[in-house]
Amino acid sequence: MTVTPAYCQMMARYNAWQNGQVRAACEKLTEAELRADRGAFFGSVMATLNHILWGDFLWMSRLDGGEGPSVPAKEHIDICPTFAVWSQERLRMDQRIGQWADRVSEDTLSGDLHWHAVMLDREMSKPLADCVVGLFNHQTHHRGQIHAMLTSLDRDPGATDLVLMPEGSSWH
Repeated sequence: MTVTPAYCQMMARYNAWQNGQVRAACEKLTEAELRADRGAFFGSVMATLNHILWGDFLWMSRLDGGEGPSVPAKEHIDICPTFAVWSQERLRMDQRIGQWADRVSEDTLSGDLHWHAVMLDREMSKPLADCVVGLFNHQTHHRGQIHAMLTSLDRDPGATDLVLMPEGSSWH
């Protein structure tokens, strides 16, 4: 599979746009609504938001060599104790992803990524392009779950189709 810097930049913009819409919809939820078990894989809206952010920390630490998650995998759904903390961390992560996407080269994307998978306790190696697609696919998949939970609460999470992303959308 060929993944280009332009793909990474587009997906970083899409990710930031979608996270902004989710943030706006979630700001209208009560604490009880954020934390209620809604039958999703991670239960609540807040737990799912935290799961996505934790995964982003993990993958970005592998991609850019920066900071990884602040809590171990078994505590990932509690990485941010409040929605306000999550909102700030989400903004920072979207900037980090965007900055990485702006710097990544075709040469880097054509190589392999090597890491130690703590949960599996083994060394891993995969094409970096596959890992990048996985990063963005993971976000989209779980935001879809949040979208369903928000819809069931009569909150409008906004359009999600990539082709509807406003021109000039940015991770900035």
